[in-house]
Amino acid sequence: MNTNSTKELAIQISDLTVAYEETAVLWDIDVSVPVGTIMGIIGPNGSGKTTLIKAIMGIVEPSAGSVRVFGRPFREQRRRVGYVPQRTSVDWDFPTTVFDVVLMGTYGSLGWFRRPGPAERDAAHMALERVGMQDYLKRQISELSGGQQQRCFLARALVQEADIYLMDEPFQGVDARTEHAIVEILREMRSRGKTVIVVHHDLQTVERYFDLITMLNVRVVAQGPVAEVFTEENLRRTYGGRVELGRV
Repeated sequence: MNTNSTKELAIQISDLTVAYEETAVLWDIDVSVPVGTIMGIIGPNGSGKTTLIKAIMGIVEPSAGSVRVFGRPFREQRRRVGYVPQRTSVDWDFPTTVFDVVLMGTYGSLGWFRRPGPAERDAAHMALERVGMQDYLKRQISELSGGQQQRCFLARALVQEADIYLMDEPFQGVDARTEHAIVEILREMRSRGKTVIVVHHDLQTVERYFDLITMLNVRVVAQGPVAEVFTEENLRRTYGGRVELGRV
């Protein structure tokens, strides 16, 4: 796989540094993500994983460096990017139904003055069916279990029909059945040429879930195919101390 050509890259991050109050959260980051791959981002708490996702989306301003999405700035490509935030960062008491949350995923393609029509509503129904939540469409999101909430947010991202999906800890706090369902959806997305980037914490599943891995601790410790870079030595360099493959 040649990752040198920008045309073949979904995302290219070059010399990226992000600092909060003069403290570097990310330092001199270089990451390349080829089209049609599933990449995991792993590292200890405070290593900058979520900040990296936010930097890709322009939510946080870098102190230096650049991010390119299909060779262009994110602001020019935002409609090609779907986002699944951490479930714990969402106010689940907001009074809205599952269907309305999923329908929100169509707003970006509609523009300011168009309301969702039959095509968008059909797309929302199909996305809910794909994640196994069609029977819950009239439920308030506050009534859902953790796994159901995560499926709901995945459906909202799917309805965007994006080319890149950024997911921040999508498996956190979900049951094994939901985790398996999400993995199957990610693989199906990859088979359709989509690119998926996942912030992940469970080292035991890295080798099964991802094609590529970025091991992060403020700096990039290692990046590349899982079979090549997911080693005990790189885990020690990423997490510090004695780390055995498969667990921290």
